[in-house]
Amino acid sequence: MKKQQSGFTLIELIMVIVVLGILAAFALPRFANLGGDARAATLNGALGSVRSAAAIAHSDQLAKGLGTGASVTLEGQPVTMLNSYPTANAAGIMVAAQLSAEFDSTGGGTDAGDTLLIRVVGATDPDTCSFEYTAPAANAAPAINNLDDSGC
Repeated sequence: MKKQQSGFTLIELIMVIVVLGILAAFALPRFANLGGDARAATLNGALGSVRSAAAIAHSDQLAKGLGTGASVTLEGQPVTMLNSYPTANAAGIMVAAQLSAEFDSTGGGTDAGDTLLIRVVGATDPDTCSFEYTAPAANAAPAINNLDDSGC
């Protein structure tokens, strides 16, 4: 008398592999651009960080009664200021927001109206994975705008 064996046949195994292959072919494109989504989320986080850092630096300068151009120290780092807000350069808002090596910047300066373009390093097109910080005029707040995540 022969013993009955249980398990998958070769045909059943091949069918399972084919079905998994078809599912993977349709699911892969959906998850292929997770890097771009992550860079866009990083950019949005940096935008929030810049807004918060500008407000914190402004509050710190007001609370200490410093002049509108006096630098402040945040997290042990000096932040250059203009009109009571961080300047639009690496020594100003980039330090205040603690933006890491994941970001680079172009433009900017130490005068009112100077605009710093903050970009995500490694983006498909860094110029379209960016936002702008514009140093304020007297008695005004900085402009933080032109968020573009189309090239992330």
